[in-house]
Amino acid sequence: MRLIEKLQSPIILAAVFVGLALGGIPGLAEPAGRLILPLLMLMLTGAFLHVPLRRFGDVLNHRRVAFASLAVNFVWTPLLAWLLGWLFLRDAPALWIGLIMLLVTPCTDWYLVFTGIARGNLALSTALLPVNLTLQLVLLPVYLLLLAGTVISLDAWRIVESVALVLLLPLSAAIALRAVAVRVRGEGWLAGKVLPVVQLGQILFLALAIAAMFASQGNVIVQNPQAFLRLLAPLMLFYAINMALALVVGRAMRAPYPDVASLCCTTLARNSPIALGIALAAFPEQPLIALTLVIGPLIELPVLGVASQMLLWIRRAGAFPSPAPRIEASSEVCVAD
Repeated sequence: MRLIEKLQSPIILAAVFVGLALGGIPGLAEPAGRLILPLLMLMLTGAFLHVPLRRFGDVLNHRRVAFASLAVNFVWTPLLAWLLGWLFLRDAPALWIGLIMLLVTPCTDWYLVFTGIARGNLALSTALLPVNLTLQLVLLPVYLLLLAGTVISLDAWRIVESVALVLLLPLSAAIALRAVAVRVRGEGWLAGKVLPVVQLGQILFLALAIAAMFASQGNVIVQNPQAFLRLLAPLMLFYAINMALALVVGRAMRAPYPDVASLCCTTLARNSPIALGIALAAFPEQPLIALTLVIGPLIELPVLGVASQMLLWIRRAGAFPSPAPRIEASSEVCVAD
């Protein structure tokens, strides 16, 4: 894991405090608010640049575990998100909607780091990237209308318009930039030289967007210091339930350990930046929804670190079968690590 990846959670936390400090400066709230969406769109363009959309069909090479991951992420988890909100946040509709938005958007890049730490199947996890992204684009408005629509009244057209603005424009820009870079300099140059710099830019733009959000809505946020504690229980239950479910499904499928580790990571990690962008565009008058999506990574990143270490312990205990030996063209047997 690169140093900047290790520092992402402290950087986000620092951005929160910087934003709150700047929010006390008279006349700064309004211009700070205008910066949030452009910064997030720049960040999302960088995030989408990492997703190899042209390899969409690679998921068919890992059918069983990939389809199990998609079922957990896009069928089970939205229902769990609504239920957890109903159990813990019925009297706080903004936090409930924020929880739904956070949990229905599976991660499209960050979970690869923890999959690698846990010695998971990176080929499987990478193959899921474009599928997870595409399904989010299609289903996020549906989830909002069906699930969040039971909490507050929603404007369907405004939701669709927000998704188009915040997701489709950065996605289109990323596809165009990737195509130009590959044509001019090649895939190796893009992966080795450009994407590491882009990743640094992603974290920077996300931190600036979070600082701007807290600067523009500092008063509302300071008045609700209990939000973190209220979200802690439903989020920790989500991680515990989905971790256990992934392990049970992996055992039922008799999947090898690397596939199980990938299944766990892809069903735990969430895509808070995408959800944050939509929240800011669709619910500008509800800053607590956006606050939920800022709090999410502060809890998620330490949890993923612990989960990856738990998976390594499970690997050492031999609870799941090792990968089958792979026969190479030279007839030599290569046993995977």
